Amino acid sequence: MTGTEAINGKVTFVGAGPGAADLLTFRAARAIAEADTVIWAASLVQAEVLEHAREDAEILDSSLIPMEDVLAEYQRAADQGRRVARIHSGDPSLWGAVQEQLDRCRELGLETEIVPGVSSFSAVAAIIQRELTIPEVAQSVILTRLGGGKTPMPPGEEVRDFARHGTTMAIFLSAARTKQLVEELTAGGYPPETPVVVAYQATWPDELVLHGTLESLEATVKEHRLWKHTLFLVGPALAATGTRSHLYHPGHFHTFRKADPAARRALRSSGAS
Repeated sequence: MTGTEAINGKVTFVGAGPGAADLLTFRAARAIAEADTVIWAASLVQAEVLEHAREDAEILDSSLIPMEDVLAEYQRAADQGRRVARIHSGDPSLWGAVQEQLDRCRELGLETEIVPGVSSFSAVAAIIQRELTIPEVAQSVILTRLGGGKTPMPPGEEVRDFARHGTTMAIFLSAARTKQLVEELTAGGYPPETPVVVAYQATWPDELVLHGTLESLEATVKEHRLWKHTLFLVGPALAATGTRSHLYHPGHFHTFRKADPAARRALRSSGAS
């Protein structure tokens, strides 16, 4: 249970993943099946997820109503002891407008739960079969969006600032301003030949995944008219070959495995601990 002790009703925020209904977790499917009201966004979530809902459940499309109408359902849940499944695309913790909903639920004394979902950046990495954290190339992944949209970016969170790290970046909600994106990534230090993956509607039937470089990014987006529902992966790890993992090296030891003495000496002589 989260927040104020609940006396009536429950709201579960369900991460539906990037699109494909079979990427729902068992927990997500169960939450939908138990709900009296299911609120989902038809523009972002595939309709197949509703197959888990009860026949008598009320279904609301959040893409057609303002937040005030959604909050009214939470009030109803508090008044009548109803269960609500609020389905979000991807993972609710990323750009989901979840915090304001949680705050209202707590004011109403509702029990709340969040079910994590597959984010589109990890779904795209799976589609292209790439590890985003290659040893000695990139050991961090930065999730961000381009500034200047509907929601201002806080100071110090511009794309060009993050680009200076030179690691893997997953850039959301920025396809409509690709020229600006390329300029900021370049200003941050990525060279023109930096690998880029452009993913439109990842895991949906009309999925389109394209490989290119920072230099070709703007032209690629314009050619395919990808103004929304598009994610960019950027960074050298997207083209790097794998290096030997020290974790699985016979010279490495941990709680469950002893190191081979000769391999341990070789590993230490190479500069690894």
